[in-house]
Amino acid sequence: MSKANNRLLKSWIEVKPDSDFPIQNLPFGLYTDNKVEHHACVAIGDHIIDLYELAYDGFFDAIEMPHDTLKQNSLNEFIALGKTITNKVRERISELLQDTNNELKDHKELHPLVLKKQSDVKMLLPVHIGDYTDFYSSIDHATNIGTMIRDPKNALMPNWKHIPVGYHGRASSICASGHSFHRPKGQSKPADSDQPVFGPSKLLDIELETGFIIGKATKLGESVSTEKADDHIFGMVLFNDWSARDIQTWEYVPLGPFLAKNFASTMSPWIVTLEALEPFRTKGYEQEPKVLPYLEYKGERNLDINLEVYLVPENGDENKICTSNYKYMYWTMEQQLAHHTVNGCNINVGDLMASGTISGPKPSEYGSMMELTWRGTKPITLKDGTERKFVNDNDTIIIKGFCQSGALRIGFGECKAKLLPAI
Repeated sequence: MSKANNRLLKSWIEVKPDSDFPIQNLPFGLYTDNKVEHHACVAIGDHIIDLYELAYDGFFDAIEMPHDTLKQNSLNEFIALGKTITNKVRERISELLQDTNNELKDHKELHPLVLKKQSDVKMLLPVHIGDYTDFYSSIDHATNIGTMIRDPKNALMPNWKHIPVGYHGRASSICASGHSFHRPKGQSKPADSDQPVFGPSKLLDIELETGFIIGKATKLGESVSTEKADDHIFGMVLFNDWSARDIQTWEYVPLGPFLAKNFASTMSPWIVTLEALEPFRTKGYEQEPKVLPYLEYKGERNLDINLEVYLVPENGDENKICTSNYKYMYWTMEQQLAHHTVNGCNINVGDLMASGTISGPKPSEYGSMMELTWRGTKPITLKDGTERKFVNDNDTIIIKGFCQSGALRIGFGECKAKLLPAI
């Protein structure tokens, strides 16, 4: 276990008890402001620490790494240095921020450059995503969707418990938290019509997901075992893979989602390292029937991550519409990566692998409006008295996530976006 995970550590920077970013977290991100175009940073409490400025002033001199990797327009080059380096950087930051260490604390002339409030900077998409894969790995979600659109007695497709089902998505339309986008248009086929119609999606939905970022590349022809998968996973993010259900229903046979998914996806700006999440490993669902040998794994490889979804109408209050947990995933990240590469598919640093919608067994734990309202038959009533079957124009959706063990809370911040009217 990393020294930076020590529960007893405290920082000389104030960290509120309910903060997602205690000294034991130190997630990596990329920021800009009126003086900085793009610098790597970590989060601590309500602040960010500028890593390039730390390096420039000599605080990382004992770590052999090119400082220019910390001022690129993505974290890809920094992540590609490997975990031997990135873990040393995280542990060095932890040392500098501990309340018993005065190296940075007493250099107050550096604080305006190094220590900035999160509210004063803009967070950017942290990595250049060359390829994006979306899985379909929550058994509760897959069962709910299958029950709605197929025979409830055969909700899961025959392959579902044998392989982590996935598809390749569109990387160019993945945006950092805080963006807005217009309601997508496309073809759909109303139930009472013999022909498709064209227009704005009427069933715009959310998908409560997480994602993991590839931190170590492979060559074409190589595969990654479940045992070695964590060496290739840098960290995790929150993810909302927005979906136009009416467009999807019409187009998905036989090749799967296309226009229903590629118009926008939202990613949280902070990458929480796999090392920071290690204390929250937990047991997942029993996998029956037994998986093939290349998908077998040892130990507890799931994660206890609390997930929440909020809907905010324009000029309205936050409405919590869902609470779920990553531990409900049937297929683990390690299995997803092993399956993804078993055929020799190469992966690159910065690639994003998303979980697919994460639903729990209870109706309040369903990770999409499609499930929460059961295809619109059970509308959600908001605090202002209005109802939602799906997402309305000018609604904002916020996903939050955190691990909690006693007083220790390791969080992800927000994954937030606003739906604008179609144009």
